[in-house]
Amino acid sequence: MFKGRLHDARTATSIGRWLGLAFTVCFVTGLISHFMQHPPGWLANELPSRPVWGYRFTQGLHVASGIAAIPLLLAKLWTVYPRLFEWPPVRSVRHALERVSVAVLVAAALFELATGLLNTAQWYPWPFSFVEVHYAVAWLLTGALVLHIAVKAPEIAAHWSRRSAGTLSLPAEEAPDRRSLLAAVAAAVGAVTITTVGQSFTPLKDLTLLAPRHPDHGPEGLPVNRTAAAAGVGLIHAERYRLTVAGPRSYTLTLDELRALPQHEVELPIACVEGWSKSAHWTGVRVVDLLERAGAPVHARVRVVSLQTRGGYRVSEMGHEHARDPLTLLALRLNGEELSPDHGYPVRLIAPNRPGVLQTKWVGRLEVLS
Repeated sequence: MFKGRLHDARTATSIGRWLGLAFTVCFVTGLISHFMQHPPGWLANELPSRPVWGYRFTQGLHVASGIAAIPLLLAKLWTVYPRLFEWPPVRSVRHALERVSVAVLVAAALFELATGLLNTAQWYPWPFSFVEVHYAVAWLLTGALVLHIAVKAPEIAAHWSRRSAGTLSLPAEEAPDRRSLLAAVAAAVGAVTITTVGQSFTPLKDLTLLAPRHPDHGPEGLPVNRTAAAAGVGLIHAERYRLTVAGPRSYTLTLDELRALPQHEVELPIACVEGWSKSAHWTGVRVVDLLERAGAPVHARVRVVSLQTRGGYRVSEMGHEHARDPLTLLALRLNGEELSPDHGYPVRLIAPNRPGVLQTKWVGRLEVLS
């Protein structure tokens, strides 16, 4: 049994419910983000382009729930840590397996939250690929959590509510202190959420005291993740720029020819995996018009190739839903101004419901895929 005030199953169950909800939301939205960025073959041509704010919402929720889980996990560990020092450390094979599963659960949870938080600040002090490892450990964490809940189900049920049998067996005088502790944990979760969620929920942008990004800070009022210098993109001269559209009827356009085509203005958010997002006004040429001129089949996918010379996501692909959406542009202007080099001058992709890393900048080529 737990020893000491509030190191009890009722407190652990109450905090565990909140933590389980945060982990569930984080896992589901993380799967959405992963499949949007790295769709399996059967899904690559079927990803939806609507609602336009879909990825902004799910990824903002992913980061917000992950940050909210940090104080919840710390509080949960505080409630249960006396069990780490119980003697004897192993009482049976079942008890040994339970302790191993808890060790995996705690290690995976700490790893996921720590690496996820550092990713929001774009700091990677490790030798492995964040995306692949974070995704793999998420499955490990989820499996360990499901196993833990299954093992602890009787104890959880006995302390689920104030009137459950296990809860009623606890000292009544501890109830006010327990409520105070839970209120303090809720306040901590609220504080870290309010001071970070404004990077994606812009009505709260003035409260982003702890967020690594402010949605208004950057060239032309929009943040930048990868600058032109970081991507190895030198000075692009307008008179030398060419856009190649490769398809059944391939052709090449100069920048002046692109500017002379019918221009369309759309309002679309750009949303990045780090959690920040903001809507902006984009002006440019509809991708569907360029594809039709190239004789692209209706259900063809499109490969978008950047002029950048280094870094990930130099090439991205779009399914037909995005490629044919009238809101998908090769943008030439942002918020009424010509694109700055860091925002992809002279041409960048902007599409609805699409991760920011796939909104390819410095576009030099469109390829029609079968």
